[in-house]
Amino acid sequence: MKKLLSMLGLILIMTGCSLGDMDNTPTKQVESYLNNYQTLDSSVLTRLDSIVASEETLSDSQRTTYKDILKKHYQDLTYTIKEETVNGDKATVETEIEVTDYTNALKTAKDSRDNNRTMFMDDNGVFDEIKFNDYRLDLLKQSKDKVKYTIYFSLTKKDDKWTLDSLTESEQEKLLGIYEY
Repeated sequence: MKKLLSMLGLILIMTGCSLGDMDNTPTKQVESYLNNYQTLDSSVLTRLDSIVASEETLSDSQRTTYKDILKKHYQDLTYTIKEETVNGDKATVETEIEVTDYTNALKTAKDSRDNNRTMFMDDNGVFDEIKFNDYRLDLLKQSKDKVKYTIYFSLTKKDDKWTLDSLTESEQEKLLGIYEY
């Protein structure tokens, strides 16, 4: 019985060690990164707070609405890893993501602002940014269409650990569902 338990213990230790190495792959790093969005990890929420805070024209209640829209967007993100390519200390992980498509909503809001500015005027004939932002946020909330993008995540191996390289602006826009071709 002791031999059996010793063997099981040895197998668990060996499996545990190999599982640790299995998590140190480019694909696992990309999966972890995207899972952080889906689960609204604290680092994602911190970045989200920064994104929302940078929207200076939003009122406090509009910031809350915008944050809720983005949180739902992140939770609804789905992805499929297509291919991993490793070349020395550099790797690329081709990933197809599917997100809510906000490009049409933002385009509609911009076109309405540019072509029918009077719909956003206050009683004194002055453009009302709050009214426009309510309109834009309502369009974002109503967005249901999904879009698929391919992102080629770049990674670098540093100190025997794969780390994700900084995303380009277009890659960030794809994650946000606002990428225009």
